[in-house]
Amino acid sequence: MQATRPARDKKKASRLWLIIHSWLALPLWIFVFFVCLTGTIATVSQEIVWLAKPEVRANRPAADAVPLGYDAVLAAVEKAQPGVAVTYIARPVKSIFALDVGVTYPDGRSRSLFVNPYTGAIQGVGGAFDFRYFMRALHGWLLVPFVGASNWGWYLVSALSIPMLGSLVTGLVVYKKFWRGYLHPRLRLRNGARIFWGDLHRLAGIWSVPFIAIMAVTAGWFLIQQILVDNNVTVSTAGVPPIVAREDVPAEGRAKAPWISLDRAGALVREQFPDLSFDFVSLPANAFSHIVVGGRGAYPLIFETANVNPYNGKIEWTRRVSDRSALELVTESMRPLHTGDFAGLWLKLVYFVFGLLLTMMVFSGMMIWTKRTAQATAKLVRGARTGRALDAAGHVGEAAE
Repeated sequence: MQATRPARDKKKASRLWLIIHSWLALPLWIFVFFVCLTGTIATVSQEIVWLAKPEVRANRPAADAVPLGYDAVLAAVEKAQPGVAVTYIARPVKSIFALDVGVTYPDGRSRSLFVNPYTGAIQGVGGAFDFRYFMRALHGWLLVPFVGASNWGWYLVSALSIPMLGSLVTGLVVYKKFWRGYLHPRLRLRNGARIFWGDLHRLAGIWSVPFIAIMAVTAGWFLIQQILVDNNVTVSTAGVPPIVAREDVPAEGRAKAPWISLDRAGALVREQFPDLSFDFVSLPANAFSHIVVGGRGAYPLIFETANVNPYNGKIEWTRRVSDRSALELVTESMRPLHTGDFAGLWLKLVYFVFGLLLTMMVFSGMMIWTKRTAQATAKLVRGARTGRALDAAGHVGEAAE
């Protein structure tokens, strides 16, 4: 019996280290759960702001009201706030939101205004760091300040793409014939906590397979992209920013440059590119800047732009999908694929639902892991107590003899 005791002690020590290892993995589970939860909230953060702040809503004054043109919006803002310089006007993807109008005041302050698209009335002023940006920053880089272009919080979050992709692959391998879960989903509620959390973990996992793949791949690209940025490597083929030719700029001394109207610029772009929507317009920043008209075309993940000469209406430069390299198409597609913010409200709700499923999958996995580790810990403690009791009894017996 004495010969087997060292082996038994070695086995206990091995089990102890395994339990310690399991408990040390718990913070990783909590961190993954935190990132998934904040990402799910960030997906609909703009919609949450819409519910909480009436000024961001596109309130229609009448059932037959139609949206104003860009020129009418520009005139309404300049009339409401004389001396302000409008820098851009953007129509959100979802029509329930007010226009986003960027302005610069004479004292140099820059703000974003919420403007009613039907009346041109200024409904409110956007904050530099509202709930929407707070949630995206909390999820994306843990609110860690950037040092230059680098941020260890960004690295920490995006690096989760590696275990996420690994768990997807291994989960499909371990869960044999997983497709049966689509045809015959099972969630047992009356068979104990372990059975319930196990069923929920598998059910949430198989229904989230496409979403997990999208999140893992896009987050992985964010990691690669940050590495490239930190090493001053660019994939852009945009080249030198275009400017208006000197001979097209009117002579000095005029009160205001004779720009063509914003609606006219949009019409000229649509004539040449009928598939390009007119989602935003940027006004010239100086005498040599273009009017930039942009929107989504046949490929909805990427914004396309056209630079219009503000003096003669010529389209002098474009940046369309066909102008980008294959690597740029991948790079610029990652963010909208990750956030789902490139279609209507329905897509955001789909992303939100799958985000909840992913969050519940992580939470159920954490519960399973914690319960198993807790049970193993309790078993080890009971074994240690029993061992001490037996040793004490043995010592008493030897003393009695």
